[in-house]
Formats: sequence, structure tokens, C-alpha cells
Amino acid sequence: MEGYRSATTTMRCAMRNRTFSLNLTVWLWVLGLPGLVMGQTQSDSNARTSWGDPNLQGTWSYASLTPLQRPTSLGEREYYSEEEAAERNIAVTRDVAPPPGSVGSYNALWFDRGSVSPDLRTSLITDPTNGRLPVRPETTAKAAAARAYTADHPADSWLDRSNWDRCITYHGVPPVSTGYNNTYQIFQTPNYIAILVENIHDVRVIPLDGRPQLTSEIRQWNGDSRGRWEGDTLVVETRNFSGQTQHRFPSSPETVAVERFRRLDDNTLEHTFTIEDNAVYTQPWTGMRHMPRLSEYIIYEYACHEGNYAMTNILSAERTGEANASNEQ
Repeated sequence: MEGYRSATTTMRCAMRNRTFSLNLTVWLWVLGLPGLVMGQTQSDSNARTSWGDPNLQGTWSYASLTPLQRPTSLGEREYYSEEEAAERNIAVTRDVAPPPGSVGSYNALWFDRGSVSPDLRTSLITDPTNGRLPVRPETTAKAAAARAYTADHPADSWLDRSNWDRCITYHGVPPVSTGYNNTYQIFQTPNYIAILVENIHDVRVIPLDGRPQLTSEIRQWNGDSRGRWEGDTLVVETRNFSGQTQHRFPSSPETVAVERFRRLDDNTLEHTFTIEDNAVYTQPWTGMRHMPRLSEYIIYEYACHEGNYAMTNILSAERTGEANASNEQ
């Protein structure tokens, strides 16, 4: 019976992945991107596409143990020592017992957190030079108030849970490394770039034809992106985020993200991103990471809603807790 279940699960996963790939292909054709589909067949080792642009196609990992901002405990230290980096890389492979009263999470085998950046930097943020987010005092106060509210109201309804918990979308543009599924798959044509984000399988379709961005009245979960080539660097500007967008850094509907993608060699993509939001930060800030190619990696459909028992369990547990508390009064 167990063998039957395993075989059935494998077949379902294969069918989901095949269906997802077919749906993505059909969707791209509907959008008028036949070259995008054809572009998947190109050799990823080609430095340039058949039409002459730098070839960024392939699957790339942004998993990293280098934090977005430098831990305050490191002060002004810009780099880890080789010994510190090695210890961080090894530490994530060890299982850690959950705290008392917690059912815990996955064991270390299931995580894919990456490793410390090869240049040993202590933060992805390169500007400001202190490696810290230049948040306004009111931003810090607002974040503290939000955390306090969440602690008191963890699950009054599904609206109290994150966009990620609710299977709506991942954490904005650009995403920051989390425990798993930290990959981009890039497709190209002369007029479009499409970026498939593995986590919750978001697809960003980015026009390169110079069309204007959407008006500010139209807001989207992952914003509205427009791209252009500056030499061999792809520049993508994204604005018009929704008021419900949740980045893994402080943001607002007025956040503007400017990303730069540059191929360093056949197996490395440099990804630089600058965030500007005068309502949240005292100045723009910039981060940078090197993303290695994952030549053998297969992205399966992130079938979030189909397997999202966590949302039901979170809400039902909260209601049970409330009922027990009421009965004790």
C-alpha cells in the first residue's frame, strides 16, 4: 500500500509539473510571446541570444546565508572570516530541537538556505556602507506596533496571516532568501523578459519595448515592471505596488525597486537592486548578490492552495483556544 501511495504521489507531482509547464507555455503564447517559448530550447551556455542580447536564460539560485542587513553585533565589520563563514555554512545542516510547547518545523534536510556569499560580506546591502537599512524612526515604530498587534491577534481571521501563508504571492520584488524554493527561472525574447519565481510560482512578465508604466491608480501584488538594456545589463524598474504587498523589508505602496541583472560568466548572474521610498527610508539603499546557475534543477509547481492545511489548522486552533479560554471564565 505504501508503495502504491508513493507511486501515486510521484505520478501526481509529475502530472502537476507537466500541467504547470503546459499552462505556462500556453499562457505565454496567449500573451503573444511565442519567442519566449522557443527561447527555452536555446543552450544556456550561449553568451548571447540569437537576436544579440545577453543570454540570461536559465535557472538561478538566490539562496544565501548572507543576511540582507548586517547584524548589529558585527558593528562595522564588512566581512566574515573564513572560519566564521564555514561555521555558518555547517550550522544550517544541523537539526535543532524545537522549543518546549512547539511542534517544530522541517528538519535540516528539507531546507535550502544556501551559503555565505563567496566574497564573505556580512550583508547583501552594499550602500549604505554600514550594511543597515536606513529606516526612518517612524518606520521602526510602525513595525513594532504591527508586531505587537500580530502577537495579540495572530489569527482573528485569515486576513491576519501573511500573503505567503494565504498562498497569494511571495515577498514582493525583489525576494529575499528564505528557507527553501529560492530560485528564479528566466525566459527571454527581444521584447519581453519573464521571471518565474519558484516560491508560489509567480511569473513576472516584463516588457522591454518602451511602453509607459501603468497609472498609479492600478496597483499589483508584485508591482508593475518595465525593463531596458543598458549595455549588457538588464535594468528593471518596478513601481505601483499594492497597499497589501508584503516585502521582506519595510515598504509602502510608493516603494520603487530598480534591479540590474548582469551575466558575469556562464554560471553566475549578478543581481543588484536599489530600493527607494522616501516615506520609509532616509535615503535609497542598494543590495547585491551573485546567483549561481542550477543546471540540473527542476522547478515543480508550488501547489500552495492544494496542500495548504496550515491555514485551516491555524484558524481552527485559534478558535479552539478562544473557546477553551471562554469556558474557563
